[in-house]
Amino acid sequence: MLNLNSVMIGSMQSKALAAFYEKVIGKPADMVDNENGFFGWQVGGTFLGVLEHSEMGGNTKDPGRVMFNFTTAQVKEEFERIKTLGATVIKEPGEMGQGLIATLADPDGNYFQLMSPMGE
Repeated sequence: MLNLNSVMIGSMQSKALAAFYEKVIGKPADMVDNENGFFGWQVGGTFLGVLEHSEMGGNTKDPGRVMFNFTTAQVKEEFERIKTLGATVIKEPGEMGQGLIATLADPDGNYFQLMSPMGE
């Protein structure tokens, strides 16, 4: 049995991306290695990391290839809050099954989604 425990985002601008996710998540990084440009947060049961990567310059070429999701009972409210932090709107909140889903992009163009918790 497998357990997905972390997601890593490589970027040439890890400090700027870390500042963005610090605001999105609402707390400073739980782990910081300034020498290597690494920042990481425990978010629920998953660890989200941002890592300096010299080969990951500019916006991502395939932003929808890999996405990660944040679940929240307040999709519309969190969407509005995160939009003001500089996220790019990809898709406004809309119905999905029994809940809501919205898609945004971070400063590197990586897509992430806000989703209602399953079963709510």
